[in-house]
Amino acid sequence: MMGLLNGAMSVSTTRYLTFELGKNDKARLKQVFSVCMTIYLLLSLIFLVAAETIGLWFMNTQLVIPPERITAANWVYQFSILTVINSLLMNPYNAVLIAHERMNIYAYISVLEALLKLGIVYLLLVIPFDRLIVYGFLFMMMTLFTTMIYRIYCIRHYAESRYSFYWDKPLFLELTSYSGWNLFGSASSMVKGQGLNILLNMFFSPAVNASRGIAYQINTQITNFFTNFYTAVRPQITKYYAQNDLDDMFKLVLRSSKFSFFLILFISLPVIVEAPFIIRLWLGQLPEYVVPFTRLVIIISAVDAMASPTMTAAHATGHIKLYQSVVGTLIMLNVPISYINLKFFSASPVSVFVVSLILSLIALFTRLWIVKRLIPTFPVTKYIKEIFIKCVILAAFAAIIPICIHELVPSSFLVSCINIFVAFATSAVVIYFLGLTKNERTVLVSTIKKKLHL
Repeated sequence: MMGLLNGAMSVSTTRYLTFELGKNDKARLKQVFSVCMTIYLLLSLIFLVAAETIGLWFMNTQLVIPPERITAANWVYQFSILTVINSLLMNPYNAVLIAHERMNIYAYISVLEALLKLGIVYLLLVIPFDRLIVYGFLFMMMTLFTTMIYRIYCIRHYAESRYSFYWDKPLFLELTSYSGWNLFGSASSMVKGQGLNILLNMFFSPAVNASRGIAYQINTQITNFFTNFYTAVRPQITKYYAQNDLDDMFKLVLRSSKFSFFLILFISLPVIVEAPFIIRLWLGQLPEYVVPFTRLVIIISAVDAMASPTMTAAHATGHIKLYQSVVGTLIMLNVPISYINLKFFSASPVSVFVVSLILSLIALFTRLWIVKRLIPTFPVTKYIKEIFIKCVILAAFAAIIPICIHELVPSSFLVSCINIFVAFATSAVVIYFLGLTKNERTVLVSTIKKKLHL
């Protein structure tokens, strides 16, 4: 629950820090950081009071916990409270790194965090004490350690991250309003995800929920590539807007929309085509519905990835009430429409994802309309022609040969392995020669050579 609020606040903090950084107003940048940190401190205090009163009462009187484990549960609850507060107070420093585009530091700390989690799993086997309590304590210490790393690095390298109390009521209200609408957007995604999960559970067996879980697990690994790319691009879009450099901003929005889609296409095409083989190889079986679920979820993610830079463009303006209210409502419509479909038309569980895909497409064009209202010079027609239509055509073109092999050649381990390679190759060729401009190809080759030290 706090993660939802944390995510909304994190986007707001990053946007405002990046905006002031783009304007190169160092005094205002420090003020924004200080107000953001004050908000996080207030949130932490409110959370602490609520957790130690209402939360503590609820856990000890309303939850069903075996009497012999109530002590361990209380210890873990206290550790969890401190973990959440650590995570909240880490966000402003995290936002500073993203605003300054120090993705290497961000990546190093993420890798360190993953290794520490692995270390926690090992220590559970060797520490001769209650494992639940040990787990809660070690996880709290890990978040405390990573928070200190973020804080020390930022304080040493960025003057604005040295907190001193500063109060600016208009800025405070602007930040909280922005965060509130972000929270509505985050909540709409949660309502969609958990609502559809509940609907599948209501109308079908738990096995269908399991198939959905497998599909999303595969999708998460694929979209990680896009997420890392998008995290690096997002601050630059906001900086261009802050500098009133709309031409470069529009170019970056269009280019990053295209690259986001191509990244997912390159990684996911082999998975989409050879999903039955890959899932059976992974699980040793092929659960019902998992193949169509996986294919549709990946396609939905590709559409959403293409639309994400337009979302950043809307956020860069600071006027997100219209955007979040309209797009958030569209996202939440997944639940009632799917319910009507399942209840009154006895639709299959696959229909839930078809509805989601249709609404994602509608949301994409709605985002374009909203950005056009916020920034009248935004090239919507160019976006539709050069990004959306072109990406869809190229994706279909890249899929022709792998689909033909999958459908026409008798299936075997060797054939599926070859087809996975073919899918990678066709998507790479189509993206490189038909999807990229001459300048983009030159930059791509230069970047690869640099990374390989050639």
